[in-house]
Amino acid sequence: MSDLTNEQQDRRIVVGVDGSENAKTALRWAIGQARLTGAALEAVTAWQDPAMSGFSYGWSPMLFDGDSIATLTEKTLDETVAEVTGHDDGRPVPITTRVVQGHPVQVLLNAAAGARLLVLGSRGHGTFAGILLGSVSQHCVQHAPCPVVIVPK
Repeated sequence: MSDLTNEQQDRRIVVGVDGSENAKTALRWAIGQARLTGAALEAVTAWQDPAMSGFSYGWSPMLFDGDSIATLTEKTLDETVAEVTGHDDGRPVPITTRVVQGHPVQVLLNAAAGARLLVLGSRGHGTFAGILLGSVSQHCVQHAPCPVVIVPK
């Protein structure tokens, strides 16, 4: 957070980004809101080691061609922000990006501490088709330390 001044920190909007289409929609909405309110925007992504998360998908380090999960997560975040901002015709909004190891719910709740707003897509990569509100969004709505906006797809 050292990139933000105290004033920007107080006006910060946090948006959860996981590379999904819903997260891209939420990022677009958050950019517009930051532009309207003069808020700083922070795009946050969480990552977990599959072996440590209790879920094993058969991943092995060999599948990542030498890149760590953290590196791949950071690359996905950067690409998502670049894609969304590349199609934005409005006044540029500075975006701070942050990749944090941990469960997405806890990472987002921690990032939202002191924020003006937490913005999330209605569903991310980790939900089943047909569920209107993903489990991460659901937990954040119930426990966030600031107002939460859920942006539908």
